[in-house]
Amino acid sequence: MLKERKKQVKPAYFWVPTAYFAMGLPFIAINLVSVFMFKDLGISDTQIAFWTSLIMMPWTLKFLWSPFLEMYRTKKFFVVVTQLTSGVLFGIVAFSLFFDYFFAISISTMAVIAFSGATHDIACDGVYMAELDKETQAKYIGVQGAFYNVAKLVANGGLVALAGALAQHFGAIEGASLSVNKEAYSSAWMIIFGVIAAVMVLIGMYHIRVLPSTQVPSTTKKTSREVGRELVAVIANFFTKKHILYYISFIILYRLGEGFIMKIAPLFLRASRDVGGLGLTLTEIGTLNGVFGSAAFVIGSLLAGIYVSRFGLKRTLFTLCCVFNLPFMAYTFLAVTQPTNLYLIGSCITLEYFGYGFGFVGLILFMMQQIAPGKHQMSHYAFASGIMNLGVMLPGMASGYFSDLLGYRDFFIYVLIATIPAFLITYFIPFTYDDSKKKQHKNQ
Repeated sequence: MLKERKKQVKPAYFWVPTAYFAMGLPFIAINLVSVFMFKDLGISDTQIAFWTSLIMMPWTLKFLWSPFLEMYRTKKFFVVVTQLTSGVLFGIVAFSLFFDYFFAISISTMAVIAFSGATHDIACDGVYMAELDKETQAKYIGVQGAFYNVAKLVANGGLVALAGALAQHFGAIEGASLSVNKEAYSSAWMIIFGVIAAVMVLIGMYHIRVLPSTQVPSTTKKTSREVGRELVAVIANFFTKKHILYYISFIILYRLGEGFIMKIAPLFLRASRDVGGLGLTLTEIGTLNGVFGSAAFVIGSLLAGIYVSRFGLKRTLFTLCCVFNLPFMAYTFLAVTQPTNLYLIGSCITLEYFGYGFGFVGLILFMMQQIAPGKHQMSHYAFASGIMNLGVMLPGMASGYFSDLLGYRDFFIYVLIATIPAFLITYFIPFTYDDSKKKQHKNQ
């Protein structure tokens, strides 16, 4: 693993799906799946929203160590090592659930996983940008986004549903007290996080063989002071990019509404109807997310990739933003009407997932093609994606407080208001680099 052997480079379809599935799985397990686990094990909504948002910090600050990854070893080395490391640490989370101080142990372990996962993201995006030309990047951007979020739907859908089934198998009774259900839920969630651990280790072993690496490891020895100066130079160079303040505002505001909803939506679906929730079981939530949501998301991501590839990003970005943000109205509708029909609830969730899959492609491709290009491409993309996650982390930390203060109904209404800046900034955003697809169509 440490020495890359010369071999035939595998086509992108061998590794792009698995690499981005492995990128999404730790992020989703920490920030979404753990929400249900902690809820079932008696942790308060306020603590859940705050801590599971705070441990997103490494994804925000990952630009600080991204230059180190460009100086040492290869990008493939860091991808494989972090996948294996995350797998082992998820195993520790699984076994921590029977300890009295499980919350402290699991949250602190997840914080380390977050650092490993953020490092993996830097290196994985670096492999994607270094090994694929711009045309292939655009071709596979839908696949990349689809499999990143297939991880979300497998974990937040299938594994959550499985957790509900396992809890019932171990004797949990829906609506019973924590003292009655805790052992059953602990056993169920231990299995779920054990599965996540095994998947990460297996993917890491697979990528030892198939992940391409045509880069040569750095042989330059630098002191920590030189590395520090390099980091400062990387950051300074980022802020000299054309329209950079506009772009920073754009990548924060694009996902602002999602940042508020991310933690509260699953709690809303799980909360009892007498407090404004929908009172769904884990099995129902997992089934709706995993069956209807997964299909909608994959279709949305793939269609967006085709759409952008055909017409170019500049012509399609505002449409992508609209499709991304407008489906948040589905949760407002659910909170206002509190329907009991699972088909109606599933339709709303499906709409939201389709919009998320379709619209997220625009933001990722914009960062790759308008912000990252130039010197320190990998580090600048990491910096941009870190800022993007800051736009999710901060509202996520505050979302529990505002949800408790306003109630689910009013909370989701205010989230819709919070999406307005995204529409405005996207409509007027300038492009630094020529939109080749637009030029092509003009010449036809």
